[in-house]
Amino acid sequence: MAKFPESESRMFRNVFVCKSCKTKRRAPNMAVIAGRVSCRKCGSKALRPVRKK
Repeated sequence: MAKFPESESRMFRNVFVCKSCKTKRRAPNMAVIAGRVSCRKCGSKALRPVRKK
């Protein structure tokens, strides 16, 4: 896949993955750090940034 700034921002900006059920969630960075965002599927607040391959 081509690597240019527009595609990088669509795929990786504000995307987080649940540590327990591995679902993706798009949310603001500061809300995730503050713990205000939870997983839609399992309700966990343990989220990590998506990996860039």
